[in-house]
Amino acid sequence: MAEETTQASDAGTPRAARKVREGTVVSNKMDKTAVVAVVSRAPHARYNKMVLRTTKLQAHDETNDVNIGDKVRVMETRPMSKNKRWRITEVLERAK
Repeated sequence: MAEETTQASDAGTPRAARKVREGTVVSNKMDKTAVVAVVSRAPHARYNKMVLRTTKLQAHDETNDVNIGDKVRVMETRPMSKNKRWRITEVLERAK
């Protein structure tokens, strides 16, 4: 009976939606990896003025086709290396 409950609970739990972010490629010098700068707006803790926060994410780029300045969409994925936890899903706009 214990086996039935564990199997039912495993099969019935849906996987959480993966995080998706949009950002700009700031480096593509590594093999199959690009550094993407994601800018977010958050209120200042004391003054409540909106401030820009930049986070640099290392994203997997299987085909090495992104260049510096491209706007890309990245999605959360399994850990691929020490710092790489995101993958590039699509290029939104190419750099000019």
